[in-house]
Amino acid sequence: MRVALDTNFLVYAERLQDASKSAQAADVLEHIAADSIVIPAQVLGELHNVLVRKVRKPAAEARWTVLDWQDRFIVAATTERVIARAMDLAADHRFATWDGIILAAASEAGCRVLLSEDMQHGFTWVGVTVVNPFAATPHPLLFRITQAEH
Repeated sequence: MRVALDTNFLVYAERLQDASKSAQAADVLEHIAADSIVIPAQVLGELHNVLVRKVRKPAAEARWTVLDWQDRFIVAATTERVIARAMDLAADHRFATWDGIILAAASEAGCRVLLSEDMQHGFTWVGVTVVNPFAATPHPLLFRITQAEH
C-alpha cells in the first residue's frame, strides 16, 4: 500500500519538534517499505521553507536535507491535473489550496493513505484516507501500513 507523507510528518521525522512525535514518526518510517512511500513535491517545498524560515537552517543545508528526502522516496509531481483537483478540494471540502495539492498529488500517485497531523483525520477522498499518526486513538490504517509491509 502506498503512503504519502505531509510536511508536518517530515518535520517530526527530522527531529525538529516534539521528541515524542519525532520518535513516533521515526518508528512509522521504520515499518513502511521505502518503495511504498511517496512525498508530494509540494511537501518538499514546504519542508525547505520550514527549515529556512522557522528552524533558521542555512538555505544550502536545508537544500541538502530536502534532496535527501527526494532521493530516498518517490516524489509525486504537481501537475495541472493535481492543481485542478486541489481546487475541487478547496471548493467542495474547504481545504486550503496547498493541502489540496498534497492530497491530490497523493491520489495521483496511487496512495491509499496520507500521513498528516494537520488535515482532517479520517477524511477519505478518491481512495486516499488522511491518517494522523499522532492521534490518541490510532486509525486502523496506521496499524495496517506499519504491520503489513514486513
